Amino acid sequence: MAVNYRERIIALWTVFLLGTLFHTQLGLMPLFHGLSVVESQKARNINDISAIMWLMLGFFAIPMVGIIASAFTDLKRYRMIHFGVTIFYTIMNLLHLILDLFVQPILWYQIALMAFLFLVGLLLNIAAFKWMRLHDTARQSPKNLERSHF
Repeated sequence: MAVNYRERIIALWTVFLLGTLFHTQLGLMPLFHGLSVVESQKARNINDISAIMWLMLGFFAIPMVGIIASAFTDLKRYRMIHFGVTIFYTIMNLLHLILDLFVQPILWYQIALMAFLFLVGLLLNIAAFKWMRLHDTARQSPKNLERSHF
């Protein structure tokens, strides 16, 4: 059975986005039970957090664009850029996970979810790397291909 890296990548990006949405929802759930939530900064109105809202839009939109682009293109340049984007997201996830360990109180259910998302990110890195290299190995001679162990 042939490996379809594009399908794997689309599935992993989808899991990542759903997990990120769930991470946000978990952070807001206390509000529905009359409890307060952790605040990163006090805001008087939506304009005070406008920059954060734009950053969140970008953080969610890039994987959505990646899903669409991965479904419709197989260009080498795109695959290289895509791999770099997956690395960036994995690093951002790891930093977020580490920083949340310093928030008091530590919300272990959030930490567990973020650790899971970090692992999804690593799987995404591996799939994106293999997809990036796929056509390179296909152009190799059969003799060189036999020596390739990746």
